Amino acid sequence: MNKTTRLGLLVALAGCCLPFHAAAQKTTAEGIAEYRALLQDGNPAELFEAKGEDLWKQKRGPKNASLEKCDLGKGPGVVKGAFAELPRHFADTGRVQDMESRLLTCMQTLQGFDAAEIAKTPFGSGEQKNIEGLVAWISAESKGLPLNLPQSHATERRAYEVGKRLFFLRAGPHDFACATCHGADGKRIRLQDLPNLTKNPGAGEGFGAWPAYRVSSGELWGMQRRLNDCFRQQRFPYPGYASDVTVALAVYMGVNGKGGKTTAPAIKR
Repeated sequence: MNKTTRLGLLVALAGCCLPFHAAAQKTTAEGIAEYRALLQDGNPAELFEAKGEDLWKQKRGPKNASLEKCDLGKGPGVVKGAFAELPRHFADTGRVQDMESRLLTCMQTLQGFDAAEIAKTPFGSGEQKNIEGLVAWISAESKGLPLNLPQSHATERRAYEVGKRLFFLRAGPHDFACATCHGADGKRIRLQDLPNLTKNPGAGEGFGAWPAYRVSSGELWGMQRRLNDCFRQQRFPYPGYASDVTVALAVYMGVNGKGGKTTAPAIKR
């Protein structure tokens, strides 16, 4: 067999293998999608939703009051649609707030809890665990609605720009940024596709799915815990709970996902 013949044979074999590899990749992605669809049927997040609704109506705290007068951006007590428009600017605090930070404000002003002490509480315990239940129920009340984070106020636009800079900031011992994993199409870690959070559909699908029930930990995670874990994986110092850093990142992702349908509380591996 001469060199020309051997070269032709190698090219032909490569041509056969490439479609097979592409088909295998597609099959893996489809298998993961089917796995997630099966998990979604009977999502344990429903238990957190029920708890959250009860907590919203229950009189608690030093002031023995409920959260039914809490303004999540659409008026006191209005829950439907609020999740799809958060984070946003609130006049009473002069800040852009996400769901968790806004709930902290309401728990302090309406119920008398100490927001700073709650923020120091470890994830998954105490009042932070209650907040995750509240977030599960509130997000479920907006399921299927399009993301529509406002950008009319100067603080909202500034938060977006800060979030964008943070998203692309490379630092830490591994020189990672959020964009390292979520800044381009077609990325994957292990068997999990990584959404591109700089544009749709990835931004809408990624941001609109949290809070979510984590099968691997048996817990429901809000966006605050999700972002905290991303910082951990980048080997960054942990950000403060409901800090301006985490809120700005949420604004960046949420605005990029404008129009994407919310699916929270979803279910993750």
